[in-house]
Amino acid sequence: MPVEPLAESAFIGALRGLSDRYWGTHPFHRRLHAGELDERGLRIWAANRWYYQCQLPQKDAAIISNCPLPEIRRQWLDRIVYHDGPNAGTGGIERWLRLCEAVGLERDEVLDERHVAPGVRFAVDAYVTFARTKPWWEAVASGLTEMFAGHLMQQRVADMLAHYPWIARADLDYFTNRIDKVSGEGKDTLDIVVRHCVTREQQDRAIAALSFKCDVLWSMLDAIERA
Repeated sequence: MPVEPLAESAFIGALRGLSDRYWGTHPFHRRLHAGELDERGLRIWAANRWYYQCQLPQKDAAIISNCPLPEIRRQWLDRIVYHDGPNAGTGGIERWLRLCEAVGLERDEVLDERHVAPGVRFAVDAYVTFARTKPWWEAVASGLTEMFAGHLMQQRVADMLAHYPWIARADLDYFTNRIDKVSGEGKDTLDIVVRHCVTREQQDRAIAALSFKCDVLWSMLDAIERA
């Protein structure tokens, strides 16, 4: 017999219940926030996180390509423009490159990915493949880590300014610009998932997709820590 779908509140509760698995609790992030990384450690983090940032537009483009609903495609398109920028030299990816420069990396060595750890590349590529091969609503659900991100970004700005005096507030524009944006995106994404995941199977797959994304992020930091 078919299993009854979860009530909306229970479904949302199950998704939010994965917050403890978000990468904010990873030991590497704890050391980053505590000011325990040296300049080399910050450069390794920034260069490897770059690979994740630059793949996000391709992940979002994959979701759009799989989605038959014009209203969702129009809504999701803004994410690609946000990261790539409406013009060259703008957008979230450009702001991350400026952070890389602030921690002592040359732009060329970030762009050619020479510092990207194999584990980071594997995890990020798996995430993009997930978005390309799964139903659009399942890939959207994997992005619900946005629900957990806003507070962590606020804390990161404060802690990095407090502990790494060679980094200026302007160098952290990626985070300061993203705090309000990600809060809105998290709400919009949750609304999409709740509206379109209506069977118990879809709900369970959405929860599993978010769990998978948490594993991707955690695996990235494992690889960065070893690097």
